[in-house]
Order: sequence, then C-alpha cells, then structure tokens
Amino acid sequence: MEVVYEDNHIIIVNKKSGEIVQGDKTGDRPLSDIVKDYIKEKYAKPGAVFLGVVHRLDRPVAGLVVFARTSKALSRLNKMFAEGEVHKTYWAIVRRQESGDRSQETGVRRQETGDRRQESGGEWRTLEHWLVRNEKQNKSYAYDQEKPNSKKAILKYRVLNHSDNYSLVEVNLMTGRHHQIRCQLASIGCPIKGDLKYGAPRSNPDGSISLLSRRVEFVHPVSKQTVIVEAPLPDDNLWHALDPNHQQSG
Repeated sequence: MEVVYEDNHIIIVNKKSGEIVQGDKTGDRPLSDIVKDYIKEKYAKPGAVFLGVVHRLDRPVAGLVVFARTSKALSRLNKMFAEGEVHKTYWAIVRRQESGDRSQETGVRRQETGDRRQESGGEWRTLEHWLVRNEKQNKSYAYDQEKPNSKKAILKYRVLNHSDNYSLVEVNLMTGRHHQIRCQLASIGCPIKGDLKYGAPRSNPDGSISLLSRRVEFVHPVSKQTVIVEAPLPDDNLWHALDPNHQQSG
C-alpha cells in the first residue's frame, strides 16, 4: 500500500489494480481494511479505527482513492463529491483509431499541424450519453437518446499522446456513473486497453485495465487549504512511453 497524502482528517492512497476498495462477495481483503491497519499501527490507536469510504474505483483500475479519517471529514467530503467539488482527472490508454473512421468526430487520432492545441494536450472534447446499467452483467450500455432507467453521463477528454496502436487520453468526469469512462470511450470505438468487458481485443497480462485515477484536487474540508495530489504512473513500458512529461524531459 502506498500512501500519497495524509493528515488528521484525510488519507489518500495509490490503489493497485486488482485491489478492491470495500469488501464485496469475493471475500477478498479490501483496501479499506489495509488502511485501517496502517493507521492503527502507525499511531498506536487502541480499539477500532474510524475510516470512511467516500468514493470507489473499479477493481481493475489503479490510482488515487480518498478516505476520511474523521466523521467530520466524511460528511463534508460526501457532500463535496456529490456536488462536484472534488476534481478528479483520469488517464487512459485506448485503442487508437485510423483517420477515416469515427475518430475524426471524436479527436482520438493523430493531431495534425493546425489543430487547436493547449499547452499539454489536444483540444478538449465532450461526450454525452445516456447510460443504462445491467446489474446481472455488471456492465453499462451507452445510448445517444434517453432510455428507461437511464442516467445522463457527461465527460470531457483530450488526447495527450500516441503510439502506433494506442492513444493516451486525459479524462475529466462531469458526472459519476457506473463504469462511465470505460463505457463512454468504448462507445466511440476507443475501448481502454485490457478492458475485455468493453471490447478490448485482449487482456493485460496482470488483469488490469489501462485506466488510472491520476490526479485529485479539492479544498480541504477542515483546513480549507487546496489539496492537489498526483498518482505515479504504473510500472509499465507503454505508460512511460506515452507519458508526455517523460518525452518533454527527455
């Protein structure tokens, strides 16, 4: 377990792919229990340790998970997450599309000379869908029009880099839906690398999908100071090859 931020009210952990945030029917030991043991040992706390889960990441996803260490922080963080005051940024490696297909509509393609650029990536684009969750399949389906039992899903993304077969995209969620990033990117023909459930042709060797909770930013619910934390990239050659910061520094 890797702790990347810690104070009296909050602890932020860099979750490995394969770990579960909270206990489920598998019976596997959840990250929340591991964090409780860490706090108990580090601070020699007698009795039960309080730890509040304010959000989750899918099991095959890596990156930042925020926990509350006090009930005050938990109630305030829950409200902040619900009202969109916690800004989470994701990085994903997706299948790169060739020019001439739907990628021309979405921007997941090579950035040609003359494209509008920002300092550290391509043009921001927005995806809007209506998602329907299938509980039995543990999968969501995206539609262009509202359907019965659907929920509106909105995200913004931009292309940061390319290899011959893959694109690295940065994603900001405007809503928080079941498998939202996975489902919406797959719906435009760009499934996340390793994500068999949403159309990737093959799995990653370690069972992960190439989706990372990369950065989190919020105003601390107690101190009111701005907290900005960034997760390291997975120890994987493709992640580092596509890292635009690595290329710039090299």
